[in-house]
Amino acid sequence: MQQHWGMKALDKSGFTRQLHRLHETLKQLFFSVGQHLKQLNTEARYVIDSFPVAVCDNVRIRRSQLLEGEAYRGYSASKRRYFYGFKVQLLMTHDGLPVEFYIHAGSEADITGLKALDPQLPEGSVVYADAAYTDYALEHAWYEAEQVALTVDRRKNSKRLHEPWQNFLIQHFRKGVETTISQITERFPKSMHAVTAEGFALKLLLFVFTHTLAQLGA
Repeated sequence: MQQHWGMKALDKSGFTRQLHRLHETLKQLFFSVGQHLKQLNTEARYVIDSFPVAVCDNVRIRRSQLLEGEAYRGYSASKRRYFYGFKVQLLMTHDGLPVEFYIHAGSEADITGLKALDPQLPEGSVVYADAAYTDYALEHAWYEAEQVALTVDRRKNSKRLHEPWQNFLIQHFRKGVETTISQITERFPKSMHAVTAEGFALKLLLFVFTHTLAQLGA
């Protein structure tokens, strides 16, 4: 940069400040790409799931300076362990391309995260989810208002069990979700350094965005 344009190379601190100034721009750019992917997704089938991101080990919770409070203490059913940090709600196309995401405190339920995400989807879309997203009122309201079908994997004691063919579709379209999440989290460094919660969230955005661009071959 200095050789060609007379600009001094940024040090780590200067680069970080510049990156933080671009937080909202990067977020809007990601969602613009997501909107384009929705237009290309002619099948209009989507999958939503969440994954935990711990900011520190459980033994260091009391010394954490990044986050404070019990709101960030969550439980990961898939890993069968508690964690202290965030949950990332990830909405993706049926072939694993992230189009929207929402970051919230680890203790909040997945269905709460979905409501906060409030996905903007084309009419006639179908969203496949696991049992943690069960909310009959939301399913009805979303379909009535926007013709979007939230199709949740029912628990065995559910009063509204699906037909066998519906269960097959749920399992079929959700089978790749763990692969997508694993591909994203594999990009994480062993330790993710951040001074503020906003900085930590920015890094999560960049990892999700990087995965999307990599899948598109960009």
